[in-house]
Amino acid sequence: MSEPGDRGEIDDLLGTIEAFLLGGPPTLTQGEVAERADVPLELARELWRQLGFAHTTDDDAAFAESDVEALRLTADLLRMGILSPESQAALVRTWGRSYARLAEWQVSLLAGLAAAEPDPEVRLAELAAGVLPRVEALQSYVWRRHLSSAASRLLTTGSATDVERTMAVCFVDIVGYTTHSKSLAESELVDWIEGFERIATDTVVDHAGRVIKTIGDEILFTTDDPAAAAEVALALTERGLDEDDPFPSVRAGIAYGLVVARLGDVFGPTVNIAARLTSVARPGTVVLDQGAYAALSGVEESPDGSDDDTEPADTDSETYRFRRLRRVSVKGYSRLEAWRLKRPKGD
Repeated sequence: MSEPGDRGEIDDLLGTIEAFLLGGPPTLTQGEVAERADVPLELARELWRQLGFAHTTDDDAAFAESDVEALRLTADLLRMGILSPESQAALVRTWGRSYARLAEWQVSLLAGLAAAEPDPEVRLAELAAGVLPRVEALQSYVWRRHLSSAASRLLTTGSATDVERTMAVCFVDIVGYTTHSKSLAESELVDWIEGFERIATDTVVDHAGRVIKTIGDEILFTTDDPAAAAEVALALTERGLDEDDPFPSVRAGIAYGLVVARLGDVFGPTVNIAARLTSVARPGTVVLDQGAYAALSGVEESPDGSDDDTEPADTDSETYRFRRLRRVSVKGYSRLEAWRLKRPKGD
């Protein structure tokens, strides 16, 4: 980008981009925005803080007319009871975090394209004007499609948010991520992680699952059908064991039981158990809890009917093989029953 001596030109371009994105130059203070929106200033400040906006002083003219309209719409949702006092903070924080990450990625993408041009600052402004309206329209489309899917799940299950539902929870974790990442250049590491996320996400979606989040070297997803989670986990671990496949070596843990789904995330003991099982799984293996084993095998009790730490034993169903493991001790669970999941012999 430009040298420090071009600070004035950069500031002018930033002002142009800001005015374009906000629908006009920022000319209003906090108090003026709150007054025009007929919203108490303290409520406005709290909402901006929850959204993660940069701190401004009382005298900073950092807001535009679009901020007035946004604050007015938020106040409408509060008055309508859509944003209750209990859900307001969590929902607004979720909005702020999600869009902040998306914005950082999008600006980095545009900046990378602009950096290759003779006049990158001007090119960045041109890209912002030409690309962002299209991105905004696509974001609205994706949001509406996900709303449709969420509505379909709600009507099918009869469950609202913050209500426990029975589902399969699975973590898939890259084996040896820290060691391997040290040997890669930055661009290679990015390509490696993006390849993992892309293939894992595609596999989850192909089996009617929902990716909850990716956390660097790990992906968390859920499915209504435990067999779908098993198929995803087996497919990914099998790819990781193939030396000719660039997909990294992974391990997985699956738990099946009651889960609280809230604001796009999942909570509860079932989630915790799936995470703990992933941590003890060997490279290239899938480990199940009692709930997932029972759902997949049709056997409610342990194969030997005992609570003792017996020797591992294999059991078969028409679709899978299960090896009962000695009870594992992990954080929060001192004697956790677990099974290793395999394909049937001959597959």
